[in-house]
Amino acid sequence: MTEIKKAIKQITGRGMIVPGNDIDTDQIIPARYMKVVTFDGLGEYAFYDLRYDEQGNPKKHPFNEPRFAGASILLVNRNFGCGSSREHAPQALMRAGIAAVVGESFAEIFAGNCTAMGVPTVTLEGAAIQALTKIVDADPTVEMTLDLPSSTISCDGREFPFAMHPSYRSALIAGSWDSTSVLLSNVEKIESLVKRLPYLNGFAHG
Repeated sequence: MTEIKKAIKQITGRGMIVPGNDIDTDQIIPARYMKVVTFDGLGEYAFYDLRYDEQGNPKKHPFNEPRFAGASILLVNRNFGCGSSREHAPQALMRAGIAAVVGESFAEIFAGNCTAMGVPTVTLEGAAIQALTKIVDADPTVEMTLDLPSSTISCDGREFPFAMHPSYRSALIAGSWDSTSVLLSNVEKIESLVKRLPYLNGFAHG
């Protein structure tokens, strides 16, 4: 029997600050990079048009800053992930090494798509985001721990309570966030049900 994906209760890592409100999915992953058969390799195109000019030369952007190299927790502001419902946006972030996104608010579909791939999106009040951003900006090497059961982020001796969609939080903690894995973990039950369905068994009477 295939096991469901691992429960996600805690994520520890360094932060990366991507400031600005209303950062949409087209900024996160330009549409021309969505013409792919699989999501493999999308990470290199995260924020591509904001990171590089038309000649491919790097521009000033957090994803290009050496101090944020290897960071896995994205710090953002309001309405992050708005725009289209493309799941390529969270896929690009995840494949660029982002394991969680902390912000003031998120587009609902974006947050749902993130949850479906095991990337928590949690919200903090504006003042808390500012405080956390200040800590990371002063020392990008500092680590923070996002704890889903207690709904808190611990960083530099401080603790910040966060909010999260209840069903998303429950799915991540239970390990049922990946619907495909949940389905595959119940193959025996599915096969048993199929055997009892008359329209799949020549309408034979049991």
